[in-house]
Amino acid sequence: MLWKRMELPCCFLVLLSCLQSLSAHNDFFTSIGQMTDLLYTEKDLVTSLKDYIRAEENKLERVKRWADKLDSLTATATQDPEGFLGHPVNAFKLMKRLNTEWGDLESLVLSDTTDGFISNLTIQRQYFPTEEDQTGAAKALLRLQDTYKLDANTISTGNLPGVKHKSQMTVEDCYELGKISYSDADYYHTELWMAQALKQLDEGEESTIDKVTVLDYLSYSIYQQGEIKRALEYTLKLLQLDPEHQRAKGNVKYFEYQLEKQKKEAEEKAQKPEEGEKEETPKKKKRSSKKSFSLIPERKKYEMLCRGEGLRMTPRRESRLFCRYYDNNRHPRYVLAPIKQQDEWDRPYIVRYLDIISDEEIEKIKQLAKPRLRRATVHDPQTGKLTTAQYRVSKSAWLTSYEDPVIEKINERIEAITGLEMDTAEELQVANYGVGGQYEPHFDFGRKDEPDAFKELGTGNRIATWLFYMSDVTAGGATVFPDVGAAVWPKKGTAVFWYNLFASGEGDYSTRHAACPVLVGNKWVSNKWIHERGQEWRRPCGLNETE
Repeated sequence: MLWKRMELPCCFLVLLSCLQSLSAHNDFFTSIGQMTDLLYTEKDLVTSLKDYIRAEENKLERVKRWADKLDSLTATATQDPEGFLGHPVNAFKLMKRLNTEWGDLESLVLSDTTDGFISNLTIQRQYFPTEEDQTGAAKALLRLQDTYKLDANTISTGNLPGVKHKSQMTVEDCYELGKISYSDADYYHTELWMAQALKQLDEGEESTIDKVTVLDYLSYSIYQQGEIKRALEYTLKLLQLDPEHQRAKGNVKYFEYQLEKQKKEAEEKAQKPEEGEKEETPKKKKRSSKKSFSLIPERKKYEMLCRGEGLRMTPRRESRLFCRYYDNNRHPRYVLAPIKQQDEWDRPYIVRYLDIISDEEIEKIKQLAKPRLRRATVHDPQTGKLTTAQYRVSKSAWLTSYEDPVIEKINERIEAITGLEMDTAEELQVANYGVGGQYEPHFDFGRKDEPDAFKELGTGNRIATWLFYMSDVTAGGATVFPDVGAAVWPKKGTAVFWYNLFASGEGDYSTRHAACPVLVGNKWVSNKWIHERGQEWRRPCGLNETE
């Protein structure tokens, strides 16, 4: 028989583990760690797609062989139809072909080989990233562009520092970024990315996006920024490509009218008599040779520090920072094997501990945390409850000491090094940052205007922060303290520690800090927030407010 039912190998079992880990999650763009699951999902989809292509190719090959055979047969038969059918076997086979075999061929052509692929695609689509993920990833690129002062061409060509897997953006990619910016009325970024799309089209890149569409967005975004003359220039370029573009025709008239109006206003202003008006001599502004870092707005300071710019310690202050072997007053754990301690900053006092967590411990923590990662939350100062926030782009999970001996061991290590009670500390929080992952400037402790910040815990305020770096970051991802100009860069296997409160219990406002956007790489951290209760004899209260 010419046709028989064809079945594709099913990928359901292969995909099951990936789907189980994805089923409870969304906000993929907020965690690189969880986005890796999507790569395996896509790989399985490609496998399924190739199975479908092979089945289609097999079907077409059979149809082709059938057509070739009949092409040869009918060519011979039609040269002498009566003589050909005079052979009884030929007459029988003609009847059989038309009555049976052509029907089988019809069934073969109509057979659906898409079942396996479509089934897999349908099942997996419910776990695909959403429009929110795509928009979040796009806005992350814009955030990285601003923070690290990158031009659109640098990002589009993939020339980022330290990249291993270089990837270039297409015209469609640039256009998409421009459109997302446009929908947010962000005309500055709309111009940058529509201009990049136009540049790549001018260089000959093939695309489904045409120049007319790009020029339409580009001219309007430039007009919205008040540059009417440039907007007119791009609109005229648009009309050269599409002379019948109705909106462009109307815009040209409007732009020309506005430019003429501005010209007349300027002329009238220049011709006005200056009677009774005394020409004011411009006062010379006193400018300091070096702008005080403390006077720069926090956002600028934050971005400068993320780029490795900003305040530098004086040699005298730097000379007071040391590296040492530390045993915490001859603690039994560290008398024979003291740990390496390094001063990172003096005020506030920030120390880093080197080789403080092993690769095996890091992998175990990541293994425990990854299935539970959820969008990171912040304390709402109004309600005192946890909520998600756009200024914190990461996912986190909480690990308790009784879940695994590794967590208990790490808690004991932190207690031995800091001398602080861990029973009243929060559980170990593990965080993985997403595309352009960041946490904008914030305090770890509750301020006086947030009396209910940690009320539900009943353990007082956050007295100190312990932060493990569980990965190296290729570019970006520093922990910065904008008020004082400190920047601490991630180094796998190390941890940093600082007190959020003075010994008096008052908050140290110089500890306001931020996690810079991750430019290239994957950032994993875990932290322990240590609370006041239980520290009464371990860190006695100071006698003045800032002691």
